[in-house]
Parts: sequence; structure tokens; C-alpha cells
Amino acid sequence: MKAVVLYSGGKDSTMAVYHALKNGDEVYALLTMVSRNKESYMFHVPDIHMVDYCSAAMEIPVIDVLTDGIKEEELGDLESLLIRMKEKDVEAVYTGALASEYQRSRIEGICEKLSLKCISPMWHQDPIEYMNEIVDLGFEVIITSVAAYGLDKKWLGRKITKETVDELVKLNKKYGIHPAFEGGEAETLVLDAPMYDRRIVVDEANVYWDVDNGIYNITKAHLEEKYDYSLE
Repeated sequence: MKAVVLYSGGKDSTMAVYHALKNGDEVYALLTMVSRNKESYMFHVPDIHMVDYCSAAMEIPVIDVLTDGIKEEELGDLESLLIRMKEKDVEAVYTGALASEYQRSRIEGICEKLSLKCISPMWHQDPIEYMNEIVDLGFEVIITSVAAYGLDKKWLGRKITKETVDELVKLNKKYGIHPAFEGGEAETLVLDAPMYDRRIVVDEANVYWDVDNGIYNITKAHLEEKYDYSLE
């Protein structure tokens, strides 16, 4: 089946790519909505420019569209893009939705209108199991923004490991933070994954902190070949 993936470079949309390929579907393109509004209800904003590196690492084309990010109106921009994809014989749209009914219902509504299949492979997966699965599969994920009580400046740029997941479980019990950040508590970027033929290396980044939230802004990066030690 010919499919596209709504893509931000974060853990969830990258896992959606993983599942699409695992299902044997042809991923025609990664669709990235670049929002002018940092408070967008629908689309990921921090380090969105890094999708070009993710695209290159997976050798899957990326199509990006600029949107003003105005609530509800931004859906029109997505619909216009999906109409173009349908004209390219795309049959399905993969999303990284986990628990956000707002996001999933609106994407499903557009897909139903256009007779496209909407696939959210991680929908309602246990968040702790999901985060551990990401680590077990070999995803290298860093945190690029935080906006929740309990997540301080030290979390910016931090890699998600089993230890990180354990800490998130504790923060969930103490502050109610969603362990997989589905409540907007944090955003992420995938530096490496099983379907990457090269990994992303961050060379330079700036940390911006404002009272109780912050961004890890990557200013310089490069792609590095992944050495296969099994060939030795």
C-alpha cells in the first residue's frame, strides 16, 4: 500500500515510519507541517528544521508545507496537502498519535472525507511499555523541549534511556506527567533508528529557558555513517 507519514522528526512520527515499513507499505513521503505558531495544537514546532536530516537518514523524501498554525484553520493546510497526495495514488496516512483524541479525530476526519485510510499504530499503547520499546528497538532519542512541572533545564538535550523512563514513571506519579509526553510535556528528535542508514550527530545547540519551559535549539549537525561491527 502506498502511504505517507505525518512527520515531525520526533519519536512518535518516527515510530509510525517504522511500523509502516514493518507492515510492508511503500512510504511515498514524509509530510511535515511547518507551523509559524509555536503554540500549534496540531503540529510539532521545536527543531522542525531537523526533519531534513531525518529524511536523508532514511532516504525517504520529505514534503513540507508552511502553516500559520491557527487552531482548526491549520487543518485546511493539511487537507490541501493530502488532496495532493491522493492525486499521487497515496492510499493511507500514518500518524504517531498515542492518546490525543483532538489530534487523531481531526486527522481521521480529513482522511475519511478524502477516502484515505488513517493508521495510528501506537494508539492507546501503554505509554511506559511504549517508551521502553523505543529504547529496546535501538532508537536514539533526545528531548528538544520541555513544558511541564518536574521537567527542568537539565532535561533539554537529554537522551531517552531505560533510566530516563524510570524517572518519568516517578514524575508521572508525583506530578501527573504523561510518560510518553502525549500531554505536550516535551518534544523529541530521533537521532538514530533501525531504518536510518546514517545517524544524526548534533554539533552545536543552544538552550533557551523561560521561567518553566525551554527549548534545545540545534544550530549545527551532520550525518554520520553507521559502522556495522558484524562485518569484522
